[in-house]
This record gives sequence, structure tokens and C-alpha cells, in this order.
Amino acid sequence: MENDEFDLPRWCPEPHEGESIASYLVRFRSQEITQISAPSSFSKAIGLGIALTRWEKFRFNPFPSAEEIERFCSFVGLEVEKFVAMLPPQGERMKLEPIRLCAACYAEAPYHRLEWQFQSTAGCSQHRLRLLSKCPGCEKPFTIPALMIEGKCRCGMPYKRMVKRQKPY
Repeated sequence: MENDEFDLPRWCPEPHEGESIASYLVRFRSQEITQISAPSSFSKAIGLGIALTRWEKFRFNPFPSAEEIERFCSFVGLEVEKFVAMLPPQGERMKLEPIRLCAACYAEAPYHRLEWQFQSTAGCSQHRLRLLSKCPGCEKPFTIPALMIEGKCRCGMPYKRMVKRQKPY
């Protein structure tokens, strides 16, 4: 599958344990080697229509087909099993907005966990803290691309400091 605009080496970052597909796609697009600013043009270029845009927003209706998964994985060089692990289990309802996170987890390892967007998840099972949906400093809702600023919110408030504002779960 050749494309002058996206003739990328078959290299991709390794997914983190429990990482959401939205977080992974933003990390993939943000690599120095790829530098793809918008998911829509990349998605269309590899023959996926608007699928990547939907997946970055946790919109899985319809659920990614085997053909879509295979097409993406073969293009970027990712194992199908690793990709599937970043998708919600069939039947798990997703909270599309706002983006939620455990600041304690994010301070330890800055990537978005899939389970944080499950409607059935109210808090972090590891830290026993409720999830945050906005920065306690600037009060702005979290977004996946904004979360990519390592260690802090767009306003500069460190995730470590946000932990103090999380309520016990």
C-alpha cells in the first residue's frame, strides 16, 4: 500500500499495558518519524475512511471490523492481538466524554488507560481514587491530545499535584 504522503517505515510504538486506542493513535501520529497532525487524512490515505477519527473519540459503533484492524496493523507494523487489546470488550459501554483519568496513574506513566472510559468504571482500582474529568487547576476538560504533555496539564499543573484533589474511591 503505497502513498506518497504517508510512505512511512513499518515501525510503530509498542502499546502500553491497558492503553486506550485513542492514546495509542495520538502517540503513533505524534512520533518524530510520522508527524501526522490529523487522523482523518491518514485514515483516508490508508483506506479506512473516517475510522481512525472515530476510534480516537471512543466511537466504536460500528465496532472495528477484522478488515479495518488488519489494514491498520499491516500498514503500521503492529500485531493484531496488540491492537485488539486496546479496544473495549464487545458489549462494554464507553463514556465518550469527558476524557477521564487517574492523576496518580498518569503521573507514574503518562498514557490514557482504556478502562477509564468504561461507563462501568468510577475510579482507579490501583490507587482507590475517583477519576478526574477536568484539571483541578484550570477547570478545563481533559482531551487525549492535551494529555500527551508529559507530567502536566496544558495549564502547567503537574499530574502529581492533581492527585491531592482526587477523592477516595
